[in-house]
Amino acid sequence: MNQENVAVNNEVVHLDDDSFATSVIESKQTALVDFWADWCQPCHMMVPTVDALAEEYSDRVLVAKLDVDANPMTTHKYGIRGIPALLLFKEGKLVQQIVGVKPKEEIARIIENNL
Repeated sequence: MNQENVAVNNEVVHLDDDSFATSVIESKQTALVDFWADWCQPCHMMVPTVDALAEEYSDRVLVAKLDVDANPMTTHKYGIRGIPALLLFKEGKLVQQIVGVKPKEEIARIIENNL
């Protein structure tokens, strides 16, 4: 993993088209990636939830964000049409997609079911 993509203090990692493959697809670590945009109000509503998940799962799951406007290749590859969209990857493979604002408990349950 690139040094700039290593989570520090349980913070959410910011990915881009270039770092996505290395950090998520080529990694053996489970990853939850929040596809978002700055103009998206529901995306902003999810920030506290995503931050809490990053802290709670810091030792087991990479929690990351990818700006859909700045990273069209990855956004297109995964067919992101609605945001916020949380994609869960296990051993580099997409295992779950969650679209819209969801409670932390629902997302945590999905993570636990895939660990």
